[in-house]
Amino acid sequence: MTRAEIQDALQLRDRKSFRELYLSPALSQELVEMTIPDKPNSRLQKYRLTSKGRQWVQKQ
Repeated sequence: MTRAEIQDALQLRDRKSFRELYLSPALSQELVEMTIPDKPNSRLQKYRLTSKGRQWVQKQ
């Protein structure tokens, strides 16, 4: 999913807050990963759950 798609799914509006409070922590905890890690600012960048992220979601 793109950042915008994730943000819409979570019903969050502010891009900066979303990145700081949700996306960056999820990336640092390796719950999600970038599909194009070499180009973090690419307009084609998407994110996907890692196996660790799937396990975390199932526990919730």
